[in-house]
Amino acid sequence: MAMENSAVLPVAHAEWIKIKSLRSSLISLLVIFAATLAITVLASATIGRAEADNPDAEPLFDAFYAFNFGQIAAISFGTTAMSSEYTSGALRISLAAVPRRGLFYGSKMLVIGSLALLVGLVTGFATFLTSQAFLGDHAIGLGHPGAVRACVGGGVYLALMALLAAGLTAVLRSGVAVLGILIPFTLIVSFVVGDVAGGAAGYLPDKAGRQVLHETTTGSLGPWAGLAVCAAWTGGVLLAGWWAVRHRDA
Repeated sequence: MAMENSAVLPVAHAEWIKIKSLRSSLISLLVIFAATLAITVLASATIGRAEADNPDAEPLFDAFYAFNFGQIAAISFGTTAMSSEYTSGALRISLAAVPRRGLFYGSKMLVIGSLALLVGLVTGFATFLTSQAFLGDHAIGLGHPGAVRACVGGGVYLALMALLAAGLTAVLRSGVAVLGILIPFTLIVSFVVGDVAGGAAGYLPDKAGRQVLHETTTGSLGPWAGLAVCAAWTGGVLLAGWWAVRHRDA
């Protein structure tokens, strides 16, 4: 066990070097923060106070409106970080350096998840605080019920979406296919299914995960229960990716 743990660090460091040197992955990681914050500023500055005056407004959830776009960047990061292994025989080189496929896959997902979580947490708090800066008397603070939980949970949600995309990329071996599935799903299909399936749609990974951004429960799942459902989806996809890496030819 000690030898296995000691092997994780150098492999994880190598995976970090890969991501850092791969421009598309690094840019998509930074875009999680940059795009979410930019859209937050734009939305808050233009319609923030008008929406806050709406009697049906939910101040906490509305603060994280830009997460609809931040999750796309998180999906792109997870996809590009994993899909780089399936171009120009890179996976064969990686497995030659790390023959233990489980160690290779686990270390890669550890780095992807850790980076997405770090950026996600920074994004969560920055998004909330920035949105409130434009609301004047309507602003709420971190002491508002559920605010800290939403900031932290939102960061975890972005990390889970990045890992979901990375695991699905390992299964399909195509970044284009994964982006073609997940981006329309989160932007369009999930809402259409919600109109058709009613409460069952609340158990889809994106809808369940975003429950953590609400101040009060809006469906059958509470904030942490919804995030747990999203984590279960991600865990299942990661296991499928692990199986694919272990049993398919490089």
